[in-house]
Order: sequence, then structure tokens, then C-alpha cells
Amino acid sequence: MRLTRCQAALAAAITLNLLVLFYVSWLHHQPRSSRTRGSRRGSASGPRVTILVREFEAFDNAVPELVDSFLQQEPAQPVVVVADALPYPPLALPRIPNVRLALLQPALDRPAAASRPETYVATEYVALVPDGARAEAPGQLERMVEVLRAGGARLVAAPVASANPARCLALNVSLREWTARYGPAPSAPRCDALDGDAVVLLRARDLFNLSAPLARPVGTGLFLQTALRGWTVQMLDLPFGAARQPPLATAHARWKAEREGRSRRAALLRALGIRLVSWEGGRLEWFGCNKETPRCFGTVVGDTPAYLYEERWTPPCCLRALRETARYVVGVLEAAGVRYWLEGGSLLGAARHGDIIPWDYDVDLGIYLEDVGNCEQLRGAEAGSVVDERGFVWEKAVEGDFFRVQYSESNHLHVDLWPFYPRNGVMTKDTWLDHRQDVEFPEHFLQPLVPLPFAGFVAQAPNNYRRFLELKFGPGVIENPEYPNPALLSLGGSS
Repeated sequence: MRLTRCQAALAAAITLNLLVLFYVSWLHHQPRSSRTRGSRRGSASGPRVTILVREFEAFDNAVPELVDSFLQQEPAQPVVVVADALPYPPLALPRIPNVRLALLQPALDRPAAASRPETYVATEYVALVPDGARAEAPGQLERMVEVLRAGGARLVAAPVASANPARCLALNVSLREWTARYGPAPSAPRCDALDGDAVVLLRARDLFNLSAPLARPVGTGLFLQTALRGWTVQMLDLPFGAARQPPLATAHARWKAEREGRSRRAALLRALGIRLVSWEGGRLEWFGCNKETPRCFGTVVGDTPAYLYEERWTPPCCLRALRETARYVVGVLEAAGVRYWLEGGSLLGAARHGDIIPWDYDVDLGIYLEDVGNCEQLRGAEAGSVVDERGFVWEKAVEGDFFRVQYSESNHLHVDLWPFYPRNGVMTKDTWLDHRQDVEFPEHFLQPLVPLPFAGFVAQAPNNYRRFLELKFGPGVIENPEYPNPALLSLGGSS
């Protein structure tokens, strides 16, 4: 069939319209930065800040009201709502180009850039706005920008007039000790971290250069990372309003949000390598191992645990478990009349710190072989593994003729008990390992034993323990700390 000239023109027009519609649809689904070719600044007359909404619960939120409040102040205001997966129930967001929904979870049918929120941001600044906040006064974001540009702080914040307004805190993060310590801010309104609801503004490049920029809870993750870098936040007396229909208004919704929030926070702290959080007033939160879980590190190779290669020391939860196990074992031995003494690195820790060495991974005690029969748990361990009424596991070590007491069946942090016996005035034993301190010594170091503070209690130690340690480790060992195997890794750096 031959087309008339009129039919051909009509077909061409339809094809052109379809191409235009396809291009517009494709452009709408691209991240904003791919359309601006990487420019981080808006136009001279446009908004300089992108609103990032990350902290909200999909099942109950006021995100639509939050977004609408900012659009009422500035219709062209860029807003990016960030979620791990598509929120359900769906968010009632306005269908306009400057309001976007960014999903962090990768999907087979989306490009890689779609899962990176920074690709949706074309402005120099971003404002992290929590659910339940609303913009009520014009120019708040611009005033925050001007304070930030004036210098002094890498972040500025304004409280939200909610039931949980933000307060300034000091925050010290020690990766080596796996610990975050919060306290009162000495120089408020300049501080290290905030606790509570606030709008936080910073440069987009600063936010997206963090390793976990939008991990939840946002406040926890953000300030751990910024405090570690020495960045401060300045709190402004520029409050944002609270939602007219606040989220989580029912007791059930609050319970559900608190439960999920605790779970997210624990997962985030573990992922960031924080095992202990210390609050003002002495309250402690633990996020590491316990009796029901495995210890925080695997099999130790070459006397050098994996965490030392990460420039970290023994996780505090592991030290706590070692202290508890040592105290318990010493109590059992003393009650049974078994003579014992601090040995090796544990004696060195007692002499140097009054505690376990901060990078040690076990506790060592020497015992008199002839006293083993006095202790029910040790007699049982001769025949096989024994789990006592406190959940500690007593057993013969597979590496040789000595005993091991594990924290639990799941957690293999342990105290090793080395049986020695006298021979011609010298203490010896039947199992020797390839440790420099594993040597015979005169029995007079044990006659008498002396008390020595260790790991929160008082243990028995060789008399003249300095000479004892120098016999085993070499001169000056107390004053010159070193890792267990400096041939593999030294305290001053890699060997």
C-alpha cells in the first residue's frame, strides 16, 4: 500500500512527538547532577541549599507536610527524600522536578548513580531535616548558609521546636579503643555533636566525603564521623517549627519506632567499629560481644590479633569479659586452695597498668601442678570439657598440657592455667610454646607470693616481679611496651 503525502507527514509528526515524550521522561528520571554536568552550585538567583530528608519512618511520618512547608517558602527549593527502599505506604510527594525520591538499595533496573544520593544534589550546601520539622520563617536556610560561610564551624544547626529539641554535646571518638564518649559541651553553642531534633546544614562535598553520609540514625552516624575529623557544629538560635500533625502520635507507633531505632543504632555502631558508648554521668552502652555471642575477633595467628593490623587495640567488651573471667577463675582457685600467680603478659599488665594490657587477648596464670587435684573444676577438665553453673567452660587445652577456662561455650575469650612443678629449686613444666617469656625460673620468686592489683581485683604475683619479668622478657620491659610479636607488627609501626 502506498502512503499519500498527507499520511507520511502525519506519521512523521507522531514519531517526533513520541521521541520528545521519551526524552522528557528519560530526563525526569535522571539524577539532577547528571543534568547539571557536575556543577555543585545552583544559579545565582536560585536556592543554594538542597533539603535532604532521611530520618523518618515509612509506616508513620509527616514528610509530605515537611516538604510542603519548604516549598511554600521557596517553590523552586530542591528536596531529596532518601530511603533504603521504596517507602510503603507510598509518600504523597508533589510531582515536580525539584522534589526527588532517592532509593539507596541497588536495583537491577536502575543505573548505579540512582543509588547515590549525591548525584541528586546540584547545590553547594545541603540541609539534613528530620521528620516532624517544618519551615515557618522565610530565609532560615540562607541565614544558616551565611553563618557557615563566615567560618569557624564545618556544620551549623538550628533546633526544631519538637518534644525533643537538640542540645550540644562534647564527643570524643577513639577508634583505637572502639569507644565514643559523650559529655557536656564546654563551649556551647559550639560543640562536637547534637542530641535531639535539629536541622543541620553543611557543604555537600563535606557530607558526601564521609564514608557513611546518610547512615541511620543520621545524627549518630554523622556526628561520630565529623567529631573524629575534628569538625564542630555551631548551634543557632533560629528554631524551625514542629509539624502541625506530628509523626508517631500513637503509643504503638512510638514503640515501633523506638524498637527499630535501637536496632538500627546498634547495627550502625557495630558497622562503624564502636563497641562502647559512654555518656555523661557514667552510663555505659555496650555493642560488642557477650556470653551469648562469639568474641569480636577470630583465631590469633603469630600472637598478633587481626585488630592490631587495623591499628586498634582489644575491644572493650572483650577486655570486660577477660576481667570477669579472670576474677571468677581466681576466686575458684583461692577457694580450692590452689596456689596461683599472674604469669607472662598478664603479670606485665599488672605491673605496668594494674590491668590487662590494652592490646592483650587472654589472661595467663601459673599454678602448682600438685594443687590441681584440690579443684573440682580442674579435676573435671582432666576428663573432658566442663561447663560450670556460671557458664564458664573448663577444659584441657588442645595445644598442650595446660588448662583453659573460656568465658562461655559461645565466647572463647579465656584464661590459660599453666601447671608448673619444682625441680631442684627451679619451676618447670611439661609444655613449652614458642614464646620468649616461656622459660623456667627459680622457685624463690613464688616464696612468698605477693598481692598485686589486676583487672579490678587483687591477685597473687611473684615477689620481686620486676626481676621476674626481666628474666622472662628482658631488661626495661615494664617501661618499654611492645606488641606480642614485634617481628610481625611493632607498637611503633609495621615491621
